[in-house]
Amino acid sequence: MEHDGQLQLCTAVAVRLKEAHSRVRALQVPEGVRMALTRKLLVITAAAKHDLAGAARRLERFMADLDEGRIPDEER
Repeated sequence: MEHDGQLQLCTAVAVRLKEAHSRVRALQVPEGVRMALTRKLLVITAAAKHDLAGAARRLERFMADLDEGRIPDEER
């Protein structure tokens, strides 16, 4: 049964990551900001391979930041 829960969480994270990438692509922001956001998503994706629950929490915070309009300044 635990395996089923892990599989469901994995599926949910994958769907949410896809949604996050789509939202980042659609943002009207400078390319440097888009790159910074994409890097954050890649870090979350890599973390999911080792700590799925932690990655899910990080992804939810990332999505909440997008919802609130909290995006990083363009990297220099």
